[in-house]
Amino acid sequence: MAENLKVTHYRNGDAIPNVANKGEWYYFGIGAYCNYDDDEGNVATYGRLYNWYAVDNICNIAPEGWHVPSESEWEILVNYLGGGRVAGGKMKETGFTHWTSPNTAATNESGFTALPGGYRRGDGDYLNMGDDAVFWTSMEYNSTHAWFRNLRNLQPNVFRGNYYKLGGYSIRCVKD
Repeated sequence: MAENLKVTHYRNGDAIPNVANKGEWYYFGIGAYCNYDDDEGNVATYGRLYNWYAVDNICNIAPEGWHVPSESEWEILVNYLGGGRVAGGKMKETGFTHWTSPNTAATNESGFTALPGGYRRGDGDYLNMGDDAVFWTSMEYNSTHAWFRNLRNLQPNVFRGNYYKLGGYSIRCVKD
């Protein structure tokens, strides 16, 4: 996909709960989404943020014909773009319309057009819109954490890490 996911329903039509309340987000152990800063105005550009339970839900968050990429699919993309040290720059939207300066090495030569939608920590706080584009993978790290990929305004890298499944990150889907 060339943009971050914005869905409010799973593929089967079931609603994904919108959890704006900070305290509720922390204890919400099933699939949920939110809008950065609880502002619907952020959705058109940055999409929505989802906890990993929404990624892992059997009702399927990805639209028909698409899926949330696995860790190995992300690795294939990163390697194709020259490796983790440079792939982020090739994936980030250029300029400073959405990214905070310096938006290091951003060329978007891949056409991925990563946008810095920020993220929501497991405790419910929103952070780093303009600085970070963080994407869930479909792969679990352990019973409480899952893998993600992160692009930052200050580096050309694509970082790989794991975080609490309660965190709220963006999702990009891959065609089946």
